[in-house]
Amino acid sequence: MQWIQQNLPYFLAGISVGGQYALIAIGYTMVYGILRLINFAHGDIFMCAGLMLVYLSASLPFYVSIPLVLLLTVLLGFTVERVAYKPLRKAPRMSVMISAIGVSYLLQNVALYVTGGLSKQYPAIPWLSDTVTVFGALTKRVTIITPFLTIILIVLLVLLINHTNVGMAMRAVSKDFETSLLMGIKIDNVISVTFIIGSFLAGVGSLLFFSNYTGVTPTVGAMPGLKAFVAAVFGGIGSVPGAVIGAFIIGICENIIKAMGWTTFSDAFTFALLILILIFRPTGLFGEKVTDKV
Repeated sequence: MQWIQQNLPYFLAGISVGGQYALIAIGYTMVYGILRLINFAHGDIFMCAGLMLVYLSASLPFYVSIPLVLLLTVLLGFTVERVAYKPLRKAPRMSVMISAIGVSYLLQNVALYVTGGLSKQYPAIPWLSDTVTVFGALTKRVTIITPFLTIILIVLLVLLINHTNVGMAMRAVSKDFETSLLMGIKIDNVISVTFIIGSFLAGVGSLLFFSNYTGVTPTVGAMPGLKAFVAAVFGGIGSVPGAVIGAFIIGICENIIKAMGWTTFSDAFTFALLILILIFRPTGLFGEKVTDKV
């Protein structure tokens, strides 16, 4: 019983962090599935969502500030796509990637200017940040809620992709960009919807993540963003279920390593896993082999 009380918080934290990585990883995998682009600014959009709640909650009640943050995060993702990526639609892929890196540093530097480089304390959200007891182990309620909320959002996303016209268009564009264009699908609208969905999920992920890790800095989105990217690659980038499973595996393994007293190596494990996956299974667990058409 004592062993359970000592280690259960780590296991619960692993599932919780895995869910948060999953919400970020979906943004990476959806954008890559359609544009074959790694949106390096995605982790910084996640960071901006955290900062926005810090400032908005100081003057607005949570029932106003939280929906407003999600709306502004979606608007930020949409703006980034329209300003930084849409004009480069026919440019070489390297140009788009450099633009993505530029947007990432732009968002970090704007955040640096706004915060003065100081860590901002994330507000304690009522009920979500409360402490609860599970089998004698203390943890936050957000830790319990995260995996269930993540699964609900993923089920809704899968339903949208498989049973709506927008989802059908997204699947068509991900399979064959040029043919979809010839068939009359509005590519720009499909891409915008993809960024909107990814940004919304990143906004939800920020609410859950910063309720546990309350310090918000201009660079705080880098590590969760990288780990979510690794989760997307591990599961098979372009595959939503793969990204989710990869995120949960990484989150749980990372916290098991911490429970063993090897906290220093928890981040190293994630990137070692990335190297192994790229060596032995470059397409990931659920990735499809790409065949070049002649």
